Amino acid sequence: MIGDAISHSVLPGIVIAFLLVGSLESAWMIIGAGLLGVLTTFLIEFFHQKGKLQTDASIGVTFTWLFALGVILVTYYAGNAHIDQDCILHGEIAYVPIDLMYDDAGNAIGPKAVIVLSVVLVVILLFIGIFYKELFITTFDPDFANAIGISSSKWHYLLMGLVSLTTVASFESVGAILVVALLIAPASAAYLITQDLKWMLLLSSFFGIVSSILGYWLSYLLDGSIAGAMVTISGVIFGICYLVTVLKK
Repeated sequence: MIGDAISHSVLPGIVIAFLLVGSLESAWMIIGAGLLGVLTTFLIEFFHQKGKLQTDASIGVTFTWLFALGVILVTYYAGNAHIDQDCILHGEIAYVPIDLMYDDAGNAIGPKAVIVLSVVLVVILLFIGIFYKELFITTFDPDFANAIGISSSKWHYLLMGLVSLTTVASFESVGAILVVALLIAPASAAYLITQDLKWMLLLSSFFGIVSSILGYWLSYLLDGSIAGAMVTISGVIFGICYLVTVLKK
């Protein structure tokens, strides 16, 4: 659910980055959103630890007012830019093939979203592959991690920074709603099937890919929202996994 909070609260970071540099280049948006993502994580932990709020209350307070601040900034300071609530919430996957990236000579090198997200994918895979042990220990037993000299807070913020990176890199094409759905639903479905973390990661990725492919074709058949269809399929997959789990018991 912290991922859900980050997916909404990074909006002011995107707008502030645009106001400072006057550009919608992905690099600046990612930097601005990444900083707000880390700030969101810090505020959630601060309100929970220092303010003695429950975790869910800390998450709710933090992301709602940051998202509201972002909406106000978009409305009053970035109305003429290609930053709006529909883009942030819903995205538009259908435009991905025509939103191209060009080299210095002006030659098209491919869809911008595909290139940017491919780089993000490689970064995330390398991070998880290299630091799997540290992530595993600090996530499931932070007290033990601290006792053996591994800073649980440092790795927590690094992980949330990657969540911010993934979220903002996906905004323009898929929107916050689909980002939240793919952060939660595939992992939840995988959690119902296995308790082995490695298999859970693989199944989560598989369910996300299946949701995307089937959702795209469902939207084509119904002539409806692509993001909405993908979320629907991810919910169906979760329901099937839940039924399989119940029947096994």
